[in-house]
Amino acid sequence: MTILTKYIEYMDGNHLLEGFMAWDDTVKIKKPGILVGHAWAGRSEFECKKAIELAAIGYVGFAFDIYGKGTRGKNRTENAALMKPFLINRELLQRRVLLALDVLSAQAQVDSNKMATIGYCFGGLASLDMARCGADILGAVSLHGNLSSPSNTNGNKINAKILVLHGWKDPTVLPEDVVSFAKEMSAMSADWQLHTFGDAVHGFAKTGTNDPDNGMLYDETSDQRSWNSMRLFLTEIFS
Repeated sequence: MTILTKYIEYMDGNHLLEGFMAWDDTVKIKKPGILVGHAWAGRSEFECKKAIELAAIGYVGFAFDIYGKGTRGKNRTENAALMKPFLINRELLQRRVLLALDVLSAQAQVDSNKMATIGYCFGGLASLDMARCGADILGAVSLHGNLSSPSNTNGNKINAKILVLHGWKDPTVLPEDVVSFAKEMSAMSADWQLHTFGDAVHGFAKTGTNDPDNGMLYDETSDQRSWNSMRLFLTEIFS
């Protein structure tokens, strides 16, 4: 196994974005492509590492960029300020994720008929919105992501299979939010699953998360369980 990586610059109008791609160069056939959506601080080493881990199990991983090349938050205040415009304008968020899908689909190593997306926190919302828009993907995974519905996808049908991995004690996504999401998915005729981890809070699958006062804490057990669930899901959708 030889994992190769590269950065890919791409444009949204005049806005420069930069993604990170990883693949096993010893496998010469085209492989399924999986986008990795970043948390609220922007694309970081964490998401790039996940792209590499996906490459190691047979996929092409692509940690995409929503904010712009080099744009990173350094604290909660900066992170929230970076994320806010995309929560207000979900069409902008959707345009950025669909652009990333186009970029990954065009890579020579990728089987563009076998695409999926995963995302952590804010990236989970981005992944779900990709599916809500009817993107040509087979699956979308949200790990402790925001589940709120946008206003511009009502009446759409979701063709991708959906997997939500959720910490039950997450203070940012309450039980009533989960119920609303379930109703939305059913109304959109989605094939959806929701796995909840009873003692987990927000950020349970993102290593280094350590802000228990604000309901954010990494949990190794829930992280491993969620990764295993996701691997089974990916095997299913690409079979």
